[in-house]
Amino acid sequence: MRLRTTYIVLCLVGLLLPYSQLIPWLVEHGLNIDLFVEQLFGNRVSAFFAADVLVSGVVLIVFINSENSRLRAREKWLPIIALLTVGVSLALPLFLYLRELRVEDHYAS
Repeated sequence: MRLRTTYIVLCLVGLLLPYSQLIPWLVEHGLNIDLFVEQLFGNRVSAFFAADVLVSGVVLIVFINSENSRLRAREKWLPIIALLTVGVSLALPLFLYLRELRVEDHYAS
């Protein structure tokens, strides 16, 4: 299996797994931001995971901006949108997929 195919499969997993938890919660509670944040930081374990993902998101933004400048990527906004709408689980494999395409194009030239 090619690396870019693996990244696309991971994009699907990174989209479907988090949303499989979020969508039922939204159906039950609606867009209740206060309750969402309360439950997200409801105990030390969930706060640990929330903080880890938030820091990972910031690191990913720095990495995306750095690599996109270096590779002169045109679609640099797409992983950022994925990060803000789904999270690191989609944004990272999507960015790596787009990066892999750029690297393949570079070596093909």
